[in-house]
Amino acid sequence: MEYDRYPVYEGDDLELRYAPEHSVFTLWAPTAEQAQLSLYAAGEGGEAEERIEMQASDQGTWRVEVPRDLKGKFYTFRIRTGEEWLAETPGIWARAVGVNGDRAAVIDLRKTDPEGWDDDPRPEQKMYSDAVLYELHHRDFSIAPDSGVEHKGKFLALTEPGTRSPEGQATGLDHLRELGVTHIHILPSFDYSTVDETRLGDNTYNWGYDPKNYNVPEGSYSTDPGDPAVRIREFKQMVRSLHRNGMRVVLDVVYNHTATVEGSAFTLTAPGYFYRHNPDGSYSDASGCGNETASEREMVRRYIVESVKYWAREYHIDGFRFDLMGIHDIETMNRVRRELSQIDPTIFIYGEGWLAADSPLPPEQRAVRDNVGQMEGIAVFCDDFRDGVRGSTFDEHAAGYASGNIEGHVEAVKFGVVGATEHPQIDYNGLLYSSLPYAAAPSQAVNFVASHDGYTVVDKLRLSVDGDRAEEEITPMHKLVHAILLTSQGVPFIRGGEELMQDKQGVSNSFRSPDAVNRIDWSLKARNRAVFDYIKDLIALRRAHPAFRIPTREGVQQALHFLDTGDSGVIAFTLGEYANGDAWREILVAYNGNRAEAEFEAPEADWRVASRDGRVDAAGSEHLSGGKIPLAASSAMILFRE
Repeated sequence: MEYDRYPVYEGDDLELRYAPEHSVFTLWAPTAEQAQLSLYAAGEGGEAEERIEMQASDQGTWRVEVPRDLKGKFYTFRIRTGEEWLAETPGIWARAVGVNGDRAAVIDLRKTDPEGWDDDPRPEQKMYSDAVLYELHHRDFSIAPDSGVEHKGKFLALTEPGTRSPEGQATGLDHLRELGVTHIHILPSFDYSTVDETRLGDNTYNWGYDPKNYNVPEGSYSTDPGDPAVRIREFKQMVRSLHRNGMRVVLDVVYNHTATVEGSAFTLTAPGYFYRHNPDGSYSDASGCGNETASEREMVRRYIVESVKYWAREYHIDGFRFDLMGIHDIETMNRVRRELSQIDPTIFIYGEGWLAADSPLPPEQRAVRDNVGQMEGIAVFCDDFRDGVRGSTFDEHAAGYASGNIEGHVEAVKFGVVGATEHPQIDYNGLLYSSLPYAAAPSQAVNFVASHDGYTVVDKLRLSVDGDRAEEEITPMHKLVHAILLTSQGVPFIRGGEELMQDKQGVSNSFRSPDAVNRIDWSLKARNRAVFDYIKDLIALRRAHPAFRIPTREGVQQALHFLDTGDSGVIAFTLGEYANGDAWREILVAYNGNRAEAEFEAPEADWRVASRDGRVDAAGSEHLSGGKIPLAASSAMILFRE
C-alpha cells in the first residue's frame, strides 16, 4: 500500500535529454531527500570532475540542467534518504554506458546509426504463424576456431558474409540464410553483470540472464567495451545485416528480476519499489534468482513498456521473448502488445508461460500459459509438446514419443500439432501439464524441443534411449523430432545447433560452462550434412505451404483431421481442401514413434511422396495409391495430392 501512494511520472524525458547547447538530467526518486549528479571524464576510475545538486521537481522527479556540451562525459546519480547517501548509479534509463556499465555516458545517438539505418525495413511477415524462430547465443555461434568468422563472439559476427568452415561448409550469416529461418532470437544482449568487460581474455561465459542496464547493449559482444558508442553502433550493424538478409531479430528480455537487489539501479533510485515482497518484508523470489520485479506497480509497468518500445524504435527490434513471463501480470503484457502494435503490429511477442517459484502476485493475474487466452497477440512456449516429443524434462532418462515411448505421449504430441488450440479429436485429459486448450489461435503456441537451458536433443536421446542399437537410432530419432516440430501448427522454435546435431557433452544447465561445451562445432555440418539438409528442406516446405501455418483455431478445426491409426503408435493427420490457400489439394502427414516399422491406413488416392525416410522431395516424384502404408522406424512421411 505504501508503494501504491508513490507519484507516477508521465513524462518521456527521464534520465538525459542531450543537445550540444545543454543537457537536462531527470531522475525519478520519490523518496529521496537530496539528489546529486556526478560528472566524470572516463567510464571508470578517477574522481568526479563535478558534483551538481539536483532540484526537486514534479511527480517524484529531480532535475538539473547543465548549460554546455557534455558529449564524451560520463555521469552517475546518487540520492540521500535519511542520513544515508546511497551508492552511485547510472540510473535505470541509461542509454549509453562506459565499461562494465557503472557510469552512464553522454553521446549523440544519431552518430551511432550505421549507413542506411533510416532505410532499414523489416523483412516481410504477413502472419505470426509464418515465423520460424532460431535461438542463438552470440559467443556460442561464432567463437569456435573453425567458424571462419573474424569477429568471433561479437555482434559483428552476424555481419560477415562468405564465412566457411575448413570443410567448405557455410557458417555464420550464410549458414542462417541457407537454413531458411525467419527470426533470429538472440539470447540476452542488454548490458548484464557477469562478464568483466575489462578482462575479456579470461573468457568468462554466461547466457546473460543477470540484468544490469536494460537499455544498453552488452559490451563484451562489442569490439571496444570502453567506447560507449561502439556497442550501440555494432548492435545496429548486426540488425541491419540480418534484415538485409531476410531475417527479423527477436530480443530476449529479462524484466522479471535483476542480477542483484542492493546494487541495482532500481534500488539505488527508488528503494524497494520495483520489487515484490513477502508479508514479512523480505524479497519474494519467483525467479529463483533472489528477487522478482513488481510489474503491477505503475512505474514498473511503464518502465517495461517504454523499454521494449525503445528497443523497437532505436534498434529496429522485430520481436521480444519474455523470460519467466508468468512473473509479469496480464495487464502489463497486454499493454506491451498494444503499444508495440502502434509501432508495428507484426512485432512478435512470446515468453515462458510459467514461474520458477511461487509469487505474491495472485494466480489469476499472472501472464502464465493457461491465461494466454486473455493476451491476444502474445504466445507462450508449449512444454506439453516438448516433453511429449522428446521425453520429460524432469526425468533425464524418460523417453518421449519420438524416442519410442508411445504410451502417455500421443495426446501431448497431437496437442502441439494443433497449436495448443481447441480441437474435437484431442483428449485433453491425456496432456502432460495443461488441462485445457489455452491458445485462442495457433500462433499463441511456440512449439519447441530444445532451448539454451536443458539438454540438447542429442544429449536427451543419449540419456533416454537404451539398447544395443541406441547410438545408431539417435539420428533417425533426431530427424523425427524435427519433422514433428516443422509440420505442426503454431510457431516452431529451433535451438541454434540442433540442425547440426550439436551436443553439450551431457551438460543440461550450461549457463557458466566453458566454450568447449557451449560453442557450435562447425565440423558437425559436414559430418551431419544429411540431418542439416533434412531440417533445411522441411523449413522450405513449411514456408512454401501455408497449410502448415493456419492462423486461426477455426481454420485448424476445419482443415486438420487425425486418422484412426488404432494402437499402432502412428500419429497421422490430413490437411484438406487447399488448407489456408495451399496449392496442394490435400496433405497427409504421418509419424512413427516406434523403434520398429509400423503401418497405417491411408485413404485411397493418388498420393505423391514429399518426404519419407528422412529425406524431402518437394516435387513428389514417387507415387502411392493409399491403403496400408509402411513407415520406417522413427520416421515421418509427408504425402500430397494435387
